[in-house]
Amino acid sequence: MNLNNLVKNNKKKIRVGRGIGSGRGKTSSRGHKGQKSRSGVAIKSFEGGQMPLYRRLPKRGFKSLNSKDLAILNLSKIQSIYENKKKELKNSLDLKYLKEKKLINKKYSKLKILGAGEIKIKLDITAHFASKQAQEKIVKAGGKLNIVKK
Repeated sequence: MNLNNLVKNNKKKIRVGRGIGSGRGKTSSRGHKGQKSRSGVAIKSFEGGQMPLYRRLPKRGFKSLNSKDLAILNLSKIQSIYENKKKELKNSLDLKYLKEKKLINKKYSKLKILGAGEIKIKLDITAHFASKQAQEKIVKAGGKLNIVKK
C-alpha cells in the first residue's frame, strides 16, 4: 500500500502562467508591472506609505551590554530582615544563604552592601562589593565584612 493514498488531498495544484485557457495565464494573477509583479521581492513591514508601526511607537529604554546581575542590599534592609525573622536566621550572611532563604531573587550572581540605615546586630557578612559607609557601620556594630574577589 502506498502512503500517498492515505492523504485526503484531492485539490489540484493551480499552475500559474500556463496560457490563456488556464485562467491564470499571462500575468499569472500578479497584475501589471510594478515591484510586486516581479519575482524575488518581499516588502517586509511596508504599509503602503502609511507611517510604519515600528516608527509610530515610542522608543523605550535600553539593555546595557555590560550590566551585572548585582543584588543590592542596604543595611536598613538587613536589619529589618533580622528583626522580622530572628529565630531562623544565622549570624553569617552571604549570597547563597540569601537565595536559599528566598530573600533575594536567584538570578543575582553578586552581592553589594550599601550603607543606608543603621545596623545593630553583630554579623559576619560575605559580599562582592561594599560601600565605605557600610564597612564602617558593620565594624562599628561588632561585625565582620569579607569581600569576595572574583
